[in-house]
Amino acid sequence: MPRIVETIVTTVNADGQAHIAPLGLIEDGDGWIIAPFRPSRTLDNLMANPAAVASHPGDVRVFAGCVTGRRDWATTAADRVKGVRLADCVSHWELAVERITEDPQRPRFHCRLVHAASHAVWSGYNRAEAAVIELAVLSTRLSMLPPEKIDAELAYLDIAISKTAGPREREAWGWLMERVEAHRRGDAEAARKK
Repeated sequence: MPRIVETIVTTVNADGQAHIAPLGLIEDGDGWIIAPFRPSRTLDNLMANPAAVASHPGDVRVFAGCVTGRRDWATTAADRVKGVRLADCVSHWELAVERITEDPQRPRFHCRLVHAASHAVWSGYNRAEAAVIELAVLSTRLSMLPPEKIDAELAYLDIAISKTAGPREREAWGWLMERVEAHRRGDAEAARKK
């Protein structure tokens, strides 16, 4: 199994408008693979502008926010590629697409790392922060999983939240739980927007 790094990927369309999305980048030798689902703005943007920036935020609210419709995070221009990075991130990678492997569901954009920079000292995620990231990933798969699996995952992740969460993690957890509850109510539209 390849290494996957959960990060925030920014892409821009032909007009230079940025899109921010949480994605797991797949390690590919010295490079990384971006595999967005069809249809998606990330996919459209990569086709229009074959570059991306992976920002690594210390604040996990960015992950939770992006999957719950809160995408208004400050950005700043990338250094070497046409694009932007999160203004508040501990580090970022700038990626250039070298080739595409077509797939009917998730095309793979094989990228070369063209620039990396650190912006702050980072001590890693605590258990609550890791739980928020896991719930963010889980919340994007609610329609694919049986209710028992969702409940079991939530029960396990909630242990870390109850023991180690601070205000930021509790806020992020709340956003994600709104999405889970909308899904449980069968409110598909609200679950997508949240």
